[in-house]
Amino acid sequence: MRDEGGGMRDEGGGMRDADRQDLRKRTKEFALRIIKLYVALPKTTEAQVLGKQVLRSGTSVGAHYREACRAKSNADFISKIEGALQELDETLYWLELLAEANIIESSRLDSLERETKESIAMFVTMAKGVKQRKVAVVIPHPSALIP
Repeated sequence: MRDEGGGMRDEGGGMRDADRQDLRKRTKEFALRIIKLYVALPKTTEAQVLGKQVLRSGTSVGAHYREACRAKSNADFISKIEGALQELDETLYWLELLAEANIIESSRLDSLERETKESIAMFVTMAKGVKQRKVAVVIPHPSALIP
């Protein structure tokens, strides 16, 4: 059965395992795309300096998300999700610098920038969803909070 957000739910109303893995997979694929970007950058000093920065921030998003999935409390969950948000914002900054410094054509970064912004929106939604709950007995799986 489908939930109101279009995601698949099992008979008991919980998210299916496949749906729970979507964001884990998406953040991992994002990290792999960032790695490929870094490998493709020119070997100039400025490209490598900026590249290492985007490599660090872009690959840590998935790690923060996985930590959030193992959160022991709502506060811990929010902290991990907000850590991922900081890394996403930083990644966007480095991508913008790579384009504006003419190190790489901005059109080649459009897809990565779009994915970064979409991820920011999802993580903000998750954090807000947990913050709005006054009393939560069970910490929801992060993928259950994505509209």
